[in-house]
Amino acid sequence: MIQQRLENYLNRNHCTLLGVGPMSVNCVDAAIELANDHEVPIMLIASRRQIDSDEFGGGYVNNWTTDAFANYVIDQDKKGKVLLARDHGGPWQNTQEQDKNLSLRRAMESAKSSYKADIDAGFQILHIDPSIDIHGTPTTNEVLDRIFELYEFCWSYAQRIGKEIIFEIGTEEQSGSTNTQDELGYTLQRVQQFCRKNHLPLPSFVVIQTGTRVMETRNVGSFDTPVRVADEIPAEIQVPKMIEICQQHGIFMKEHNTDYLSDEALQWHPRLGIHSANVAPEFGVAETTALLEILEHYNLQTLADQFLQIAYDSGKWKKWMLPNTKATDRERSIIAGHYVFAKEECQTLKVEAAGKLKSQGVNLEDELKARVKRSILRYLCHFRLVRSV
Repeated sequence: MIQQRLENYLNRNHCTLLGVGPMSVNCVDAAIELANDHEVPIMLIASRRQIDSDEFGGGYVNNWTTDAFANYVIDQDKKGKVLLARDHGGPWQNTQEQDKNLSLRRAMESAKSSYKADIDAGFQILHIDPSIDIHGTPTTNEVLDRIFELYEFCWSYAQRIGKEIIFEIGTEEQSGSTNTQDELGYTLQRVQQFCRKNHLPLPSFVVIQTGTRVMETRNVGSFDTPVRVADEIPAEIQVPKMIEICQQHGIFMKEHNTDYLSDEALQWHPRLGIHSANVAPEFGVAETTALLEILEHYNLQTLADQFLQIAYDSGKWKKWMLPNTKATDRERSIIAGHYVFAKEECQTLKVEAAGKLKSQGVNLEDELKARVKRSILRYLCHFRLVRSV
């Protein structure tokens, strides 16, 4: 039913589906409201760092556990337009598993426990992603074997408790370049053989390298560059060929790291036939930027400075930095801002700011949510999910 619903929507609208990272409560609320107001499907794609089960201490987004997050979304999604999706599920995708230096077998069991909580909570799309290995670099066949083990576990468990799920698979992290057709063909051939042999449904999505990669606050991949990349087929030639391979196997293609692409590049997505694309950090940065602009516009510089320091001290900006970066401390803080929204000192700061702004007729959370909505709406429009606003 989920698969058919998405397939019908894509065929009818010739659009690209959007996956929204749940970067904050305001981001979640914005996605739910847009999906319901415009009656379009939106996937909320929660990574294990953002949202995880109580066993793993929840996540940094509102300190939500899997169950609490799912209940919130299901209750707020009055028209049932939002699809709950696990993004990057798999071994070592939660920092606890890395910190404990878990072996492969222990990490796989841990991943299964997280997936089990997802299915119990009502997640509908599960991304099986064993691309991380803290002990080495697995071969393509080793990664596929891990996908198959997790795939079969999740399907069997969902069937046992009467839950409907569909799958997304990915075999490597986004590099900013593109897959080769041979790589994709081999992967999908192996997946098809596995599913047929074990009487399992095919995955609905496969993650394709389309030349997108997010660093700092821009997309540094080859998809949006006017300059041809050496030894790489341009995206407008390569992507349709990859989609053709996907269609031969009856699987939709999914693009990750779509943040910060130009309007023109986004408009090419439905033209090229890209079935679905994920966006996450851009929405967190949009809300962080809005928070600082509001605080500084209303002369609450002390609170703005406090927030910048909290975000900088978190160190969450480090993984996003380019080599030899020229980013300022302020820019680093903005990159890290959404990671600290749920911290107690940040919550206290926002309560103080909201009180002071209220006396000037400003509702802080409404303003922040409106900014995130605007950012999400850019994608909905260019992906042909929303034709007019």
